[in-house]
Amino acid sequence: MAELRSEEEQLEVVKRWWKENGTSLIAGAVLAAAGVLGWNAWQNYQEGQAEAASARYQQLVNMTASNVLEDDQLAAARELISEINDEHGKTLYAELALLLDARLAVQQGNLDDARTALEQVANSSSRRYVQSLAWLRLARIEVAEGNPEAALSLLDEPITESLAAQKANIQGDAYAALGETEQAREAWQTALELAQTQNQALYGVQFKLDDLGAKEATQ
Repeated sequence: MAELRSEEEQLEVVKRWWKENGTSLIAGAVLAAAGVLGWNAWQNYQEGQAEAASARYQQLVNMTASNVLEDDQLAAARELISEINDEHGKTLYAELALLLDARLAVQQGNLDDARTALEQVANSSSRRYVQSLAWLRLARIEVAEGNPEAALSLLDEPITESLAAQKANIQGDAYAALGETEQAREAWQTALELAQTQNQALYGVQFKLDDLGAKEATQ
């Protein structure tokens, strides 16, 4: 009887505990299930957004494959770039679209628009490689516009090591624009060495070095 009473008492304790806590347990389970479903829905949404951004970016690449675009093609491409940034602004594809936008602007001789697009990437991207590309292209624009000091300042940014050869190449261009021949030579030679070490193609650098030597020979 003592054992039975003990079991009955234990059962009563369980019943009482369940009465006091059962509702909150059920609610917690429901909320947990809703959280899992919500997370899965969010993941599915994110995947769908990434796929949509990827498809639109590929469309943009196809639209701009030609080196020469008609005015209506250029307008359509710029509109698509705006749409990608408006709807997928935090994705890699939006940043790549802006880099492409800058290239289109350069092809049209509009360096101000190119600078605006590149500065947006440089200032907002969390992807060091993409950010580095923006800094390098901004430096090229500064050299082209006769601002080699500004270009060298941009090249002081923490550009990723995988783009070190391209960085040295632009440094050489900036030094050459400043008339600092030896610094230009050293930078271009460094660019060639880095390109070889990293197994990268870097066109035009040897021609610049050869041209530098030819100019010195005629002086």
